Amino acid sequence: MFSNTSDLDLRLVRVFLAVVDARGITAAEATLGVRQSTISSQLSALEARVGFTLCERGRGGFRLTSKGERFVASARALLAATSQFVAQVRDIDRKLVGTLSIGLIGQASQVENARLAEAIGAFRKRDQAVRFAMRVAPPQELEESLVNQQLDLAIGYFWHRVAGLTYTELFSERQVICCGRGHPLFHAEPHVTLDDLRAHDWIWRSYPVPEELASIGERQVTAIADSIDAATVLILSGSHIGYLPEHHAQSFEQRGLIRVLGRSAFGFDVPLHLAIKRGAADKPIVRAFCDDLLNVYGARVLEQEEPACA
Repeated sequence: MFSNTSDLDLRLVRVFLAVVDARGITAAEATLGVRQSTISSQLSALEARVGFTLCERGRGGFRLTSKGERFVASARALLAATSQFVAQVRDIDRKLVGTLSIGLIGQASQVENARLAEAIGAFRKRDQAVRFAMRVAPPQELEESLVNQQLDLAIGYFWHRVAGLTYTELFSERQVICCGRGHPLFHAEPHVTLDDLRAHDWIWRSYPVPEELASIGERQVTAIADSIDAATVLILSGSHIGYLPEHHAQSFEQRGLIRVLGRSAFGFDVPLHLAIKRGAADKPIVRAFCDDLLNVYGARVLEQEEPACA
């Protein structure tokens, strides 16, 4: 009875599955590199070990028995588990192991996404067996997740500085005022004044943007949006104006769905940062990824006094 396994049993199981996949002993001969008589003997040895017939073979061809069909599923699970065990043991000796949790605010430009992808590619070339977990969320939620150690690092717009976190500026993003095709300002004169802008309904972000407040000041806010996608929908409706990242607005502008108002006069840049919790770089995978990310951006030092991953 098949009550335990040995190296011999595993070899016999592999022979059996090779025959099953080849749909016969004759076809499996080339795959296994042994004679049919040897294969037949190995199948008989396996059947003797398990205590029942796995397949019918002979002049009538090859056919699994009902028990053989059930054995196939179990045999494949056994070999898969063996392969997984070998991979896990191999990974134990790697320098970088674990899970790396990254937070993003989303809607980054193609250029910035390409840079992040480049950093991930560089990291993957290290001696590592790391699982990536990536999450998109608003800035405040990202910072809270960093503080609560639910994220290892985050990339986004952070308008204030949370105690215990360190920030490194990676790049800046241009913000421009937009209106939809149905809005009264869409076909207005090219030169739009501050009074023109203040005379219409605005979208306000659910998170503060000090640069935006300074650019326009008081305005009629009749809608709140907690994401770029939400703001875009409100702008496309033709009933509101609001700020969007220039790279995001560009495709809508080219299709004639959005007009950018006062691009040079009222546009502004916001810095986007890499944020991590102080001491998080003691985790080797965090330090290594930060090194790769900062290398892509050419960043050398952090803004905070305590270096996190420089």
